[in-house]
Amino acid sequence: MAGHSQFKNIMYRKGAQDAKRAKVFAKLAREITVAARAGDDPTMNAALRTAIVAARAQNMPKDNIERAIKKASGGGEGSSYDEVRYEGYGPGGVAMIVEALTDNRNRTAAEVRTAFSKNGGSLGETGSVAFMFDRVGLIHYVAETADADTMFEAALEAGATDVESGEEGHEILCAPDDLSAVRDALESRFGTADAARLDWRPQNTVPVDEDAAGTLFKLFDILDDNDDVQRVSANYDVSDEIMEKLSG
Repeated sequence: MAGHSQFKNIMYRKGAQDAKRAKVFAKLAREITVAARAGDDPTMNAALRTAIVAARAQNMPKDNIERAIKKASGGGEGSSYDEVRYEGYGPGGVAMIVEALTDNRNRTAAEVRTAFSKNGGSLGETGSVAFMFDRVGLIHYVAETADADTMFEAALEAGATDVESGEEGHEILCAPDDLSAVRDALESRFGTADAARLDWRPQNTVPVDEDAAGTLFKLFDILDDNDDVQRVSANYDVSDEIMEKLSG
C-alpha cells in the first residue's frame, strides 16, 4: 500500500464491517453543512450535490442529510465549522497532512497534537510538509460508470491531467483551478460523481518497516476516530508482505 492515505483506504484495510457508522455520518454531515453555506439547493450547488451523493453512498438517512443542510442556514446548533489543516511527521518519518472541520480549534489542535506525540510523531508549522505534496483536483466515479478507455478519453477532453482506473473505480486528476469545470463536464456525461474535492498527492513516498507501519496505522485509526478529522494524506509506502503480517 503506497501513496496518500485517506480514510477510504484505511477502512478498506480494516474491513467495511469495522467502520463506525455514527462517526462516518458525523463527518459526512459536516461536509454537507459546509458545502450548503454556498446554497441549499443541490441542483445549483455542485459541492453540496457531491456531498449528498457521498452520504447516500454510505446509506446515511435522508433525515440526517436534511438536518445537516438546515444547519448551514442557522436552522440548527453547531453550524459554524472552520476548515483547518495540520502538518507533521508520523512514525518512520512519514509526512502527514490532517484536514479537519471543527467548531473548536483549540480542542481539535490539542487532540491531533496528542495523537501524534503518543504515536511516534510530531506536529510542525503550516507548510512544514505541504511542499512534499501536489495540490490537485480529484473526481471519483465507481468502476461501473464506464470502461477505462471511455473514462480516460472523456476526462482528458474535459481538461483532466490524469486518470487512474481500477477495481475501486476511476480517479480523475486535474489542476485545482479546473476542478469545477472538469467535474461539470464529466457530470453532464456520466451523472454526479461520488466524490469531487481538492486532494493532496505525495511527490515521493517513504518506505516504512513493520514496526513503524504498525504504529503509523494506529495513528491513522486514532485520527479516524476523531469526529473533527475529515481526511489524512501521507507519503508512506508499506510492502505487501508487511501489510499481510499486520492484517493477520
